[in-house]
Amino acid sequence: MNIIQLLQDKRILDATKAKEILADARSSGKKQEEIILEQKLIDEDTLYALKSEELNIPLRGVDAEALSLKVLRIISEDSARYYRMIPLSQNDTEVEIGMVYPEDLPTQEALKFLARREGFSYRVTLITPGTFNHLMKKYRTLKGEVGEALQELEDELGEEKKAVRGKKSDFQRLVEEAPITKLVAVILRNAVEGEASDIHIEPSRDKVRVRFRLLGGLYPSLVLPLKAHQSIVARIKILSGMKIDETRIPQDGRFSTMVSGRSIDFRVATFPTQLGEKVAIRVLDPTTGLKTFADLGLEGFAYEALKKAIKEPFGLILVTGPTGSGKTTTLYAILREINTEQANIVSLEDPVEYYMEGINQSQVRPEIGYDFAQGLRQILRQDPDIIMVGEIRDEESANLVIHAALTGHLVLSTLHTNSAVSTIPRLIDMGVDRYLIPSTLSVIIAQRLVRRLCDECKEKIAPPKAIEDLIREEASRMPASIKKRIAGQLENLMVYQAKGCKSCNQAGYVGRMGIFEALSMNQEIKALIFEQASEVEIGKAAFRQGMATARQDGIVKVLDGLTTMEEVLRVTKE
Repeated sequence: MNIIQLLQDKRILDATKAKEILADARSSGKKQEEIILEQKLIDEDTLYALKSEELNIPLRGVDAEALSLKVLRIISEDSARYYRMIPLSQNDTEVEIGMVYPEDLPTQEALKFLARREGFSYRVTLITPGTFNHLMKKYRTLKGEVGEALQELEDELGEEKKAVRGKKSDFQRLVEEAPITKLVAVILRNAVEGEASDIHIEPSRDKVRVRFRLLGGLYPSLVLPLKAHQSIVARIKILSGMKIDETRIPQDGRFSTMVSGRSIDFRVATFPTQLGEKVAIRVLDPTTGLKTFADLGLEGFAYEALKKAIKEPFGLILVTGPTGSGKTTTLYAILREINTEQANIVSLEDPVEYYMEGINQSQVRPEIGYDFAQGLRQILRQDPDIIMVGEIRDEESANLVIHAALTGHLVLSTLHTNSAVSTIPRLIDMGVDRYLIPSTLSVIIAQRLVRRLCDECKEKIAPPKAIEDLIREEASRMPASIKKRIAGQLENLMVYQAKGCKSCNQAGYVGRMGIFEALSMNQEIKALIFEQASEVEIGKAAFRQGMATARQDGIVKVLDGLTTMEEVLRVTKE
């Protein structure tokens, strides 16, 4: 295949430029595609889409996290790098081989030789140079480093098998030595570099599975020998300050270390199962966990209501939503906004997730009687201006939070409720006197998390009829200010869909953002609370003041090309 002729036929290159590229290729020994991409005459995705069409070979987008060690072992790293080909997947009948230059005869012969020697059938797909380079990075870190560490571990375990039985000192020495240290470091670094929020290390009957949570979903990362499990858990326990000989009960701990030049905190929890201890590690990266309001996706009425509330000298700001909806991240964003030299800010958390300069952060320890209620009583003796309570969990802590807001403090906290309006009856159910709510509550922010579309590859499309009808129906119920803002977008209704590219590792999404609804206390809502009005009546009053529901806020973000309708529907209810 002559790529130069193809681009000339497509009127992308003229004859003069084509001759220059051919001359450069002969003198430098580089591929024509390499020179074309170096000179930025056409982008990589477009070039390889044309190549795919010409060769009649499908162009493959690949999720690097899905590559298994077993598949990567089919072709050595050196061969993969030299011939620019890499094994992508394997089933009962064949291996899928991703190739940058499938038309190259020496590469074809090399693949045929490997297939005969290793005894596998194959099919070829086309991958871009960018995808290949990204996969080779995974190849190196996951196969090279882990494989080396595992070999060292197997040798060490074989030599020490008898010695470590029943001897805590020998076992502790083993887990402190290089193989385990290196193996744990590889797991942690891959989680941080892959922007995982959690690491799960789970024993089964014949192996240890390591999974990463990415954008809210769990994905397999590594499969390790079962013999490595006890040593890995012990190493992590030592790092976290836990008891390594206690395996019968759950333990919690944390540690900090430098990963890729950044100081990262890891919060660790062990959990005994019938097959051994499971370890869950929360990755607390300040560069991704401490966000601004803009990073969160907070805008419009919700943003204005929250901005007004944090400027007040006292009152209660509640952030609500289910577990994993980003409530604590929003609290930290508020703290960043109001953290000044003039304010004494004290927080009570379980646990402390991110350390923030200038804030007095305290972690509750219920096992010794230091719970939220006890901590709140002590905080009030610290002359605070602003109090952050990680979560309102019971009647006692709810009433103490209300009392703190009533006595001249700005209080931030979270609560598990499904919507902003349902927070009011929830507080009453928790034993808070109805008459105290209007005078203390400033604003309620309810939120959900959706995945943010990759700006590099998202595609604008006309929505299916059902989605278009749903959007227009929700838009008809939106507050007037939002209707005005999206009027132009509704005239020629278009939405975006995820595609996948090298920038987002073929996921189609990069990071997550919030969709919000905000109930701000005003005279009408105060009166309705006193009158024991229903949720529906309070909701109508909130709408009149400008509140949009979380689904409506999500639809605005869909029209703005920030997320997809599928994401919004996934996290919201009718």
